[in-house]
Amino acid sequence: MSAEPPSPLQRRGSLVRRLSLLALAWAALLLVVGAISLTALFRQTVMTDLDDRLAGVAEFLLASAEIDNGEGIVVEREPPDPRYEQVFSGRYWQIVDTADGEVMARSRSLWDELIEIDAGLADQALGASGDPVSGAGEGPDGEPLRLLARAVRLPDMTAPVMIVAAEDSRPADRRVLNFALIAGALLGGFAILLAAGIVVQVRVGLDPVIRMGREVARVRDGDAERVTGAYPAELLPLATELNALLDHSRQVVERARTHVGNLAHALKTPITVLSNEARNATGPLAEMTRKQTAAMNAQVEHHLRRARAAANARAIGARTPVEPVLDDLGRTLRKIHARRRVQLDWKCEPDLTFRGERQDLEELTGNLMDNACKWATSRIQVAARLNDAGRLEISVDDDGPGLDEAAREQALGRGVRLDERAPGDGFGLSIVSDLARAYDGDLILSESRLGGLGARLVLPAGRAATGH
Repeated sequence: MSAEPPSPLQRRGSLVRRLSLLALAWAALLLVVGAISLTALFRQTVMTDLDDRLAGVAEFLLASAEIDNGEGIVVEREPPDPRYEQVFSGRYWQIVDTADGEVMARSRSLWDELIEIDAGLADQALGASGDPVSGAGEGPDGEPLRLLARAVRLPDMTAPVMIVAAEDSRPADRRVLNFALIAGALLGGFAILLAAGIVVQVRVGLDPVIRMGREVARVRDGDAERVTGAYPAELLPLATELNALLDHSRQVVERARTHVGNLAHALKTPITVLSNEARNATGPLAEMTRKQTAAMNAQVEHHLRRARAAANARAIGARTPVEPVLDDLGRTLRKIHARRRVQLDWKCEPDLTFRGERQDLEELTGNLMDNACKWATSRIQVAARLNDAGRLEISVDDDGPGLDEAAREQALGRGVRLDERAPGDGFGLSIVSDLARAYDGDLILSESRLGGLGARLVLPAGRAATGH
């Protein structure tokens, strides 16, 4: 039963954004709760002050009230606030006989109106044993009132009387609203400063993680061999493990190269001996031996190249500038194929790099360029660029006879020679295709814009070299 492939990495949001939003949400919640709590506390303070003022008025009325011949109540002294004398001023008082609900005395500010007392508030006042009870009501001019009722028993009266003091609650409500607006503005400004501080704090706190990511990218691109720098205690073990992993990777690659070299020497020596013996002999057996040793040698070279490329492709930090490789290959092939008078031109975007070993890039590009030189009629164009996907793309076009679609697929097979008259062992394009796949790349054959065969090599690109 085959093992399931590992799940690919997925990007899910940003750690900076996540921490910032979480901190901001918690801070916003606390600020909102704080604003509501402060406003409620201020409102309670304002209402308490209002109730204390009304309680003082009720106490003053109680001290000033006297029985008038057993039939009514006379208030000898009015409260000192002149607004109780102004009609509909918003400050009122009245004294009610609880036995029949008759108003026995009232402030001049009420004129001929009465303050309607809620039955529930009246019951609470009667059951409070003389203690004041607060509530809400409506004034004679329709304004909202803050009421304070106090039921007391006066001498020579069979039933208690209800002393009611009232004041317009709108000024108090405006004070609370103004406080809420000012507190909201202040807390809003504080929230903005807090948000900026949280974002800065998160970015500063995560800076070592971001810096480590850049260091790993530099190692991957070949700018550094190890992760270096100073890191917090929480990240230092991770940096140490990353460096250990890099060392292990290099050791694995080095061992693979050693095994490849040993295998090459172990196989090439007996193959060479057989080839030399067959070359010096005649007859059908010698001819068959020469052909088979040539095929064996080609197979050994092919698989050794694949093994070396696979090891190099897994190496971390390998990076090769493309332009010098094209220059060296172009000049060499011009000399080799000078007799054919083929025009070979090449161009490369500046600072273009291949994320791999130089010898593999030479093998990949050299095979394609050499194959084009063998088949071109008069002209070859080589171009290296960075494609839209951010990968290295090397195209080799010639004006030779080209290949149809079926022949192009067949040409990528191992040991396939479409024309026995041309030199080679038939492994050139196959080697290029295998090496490209070892680097997670691809070789694509198509019709050239010059009329012959067009070969497009797609490989991983490294970052441009920097000055440090």
